[in-house]
Amino acid sequence: MKQTLKAIQSGKASKVYLARDVDDFITRKIQEECRKYNVDIIMVDSMELLGKACNIDVGAATAAILK
Repeated sequence: MKQTLKAIQSGKASKVYLARDVDDFITRKIQEECRKYNVDIIMVDSMELLGKACNIDVGAATAAILK
């Protein structure tokens, strides 16, 4: 989450992926920052699926596509 927030706030993120099964605090924080910086959010069904899509062996709450 920290790296995704840094990417959003620095203007480097073009899209953000957010897992539906993450904690509400994370969901709210990412959505708030994406609205603030006009970054599109793509919802993913689970942290497990997002982790696999990122080619990592653990779940991922968020991921960003960089410009």
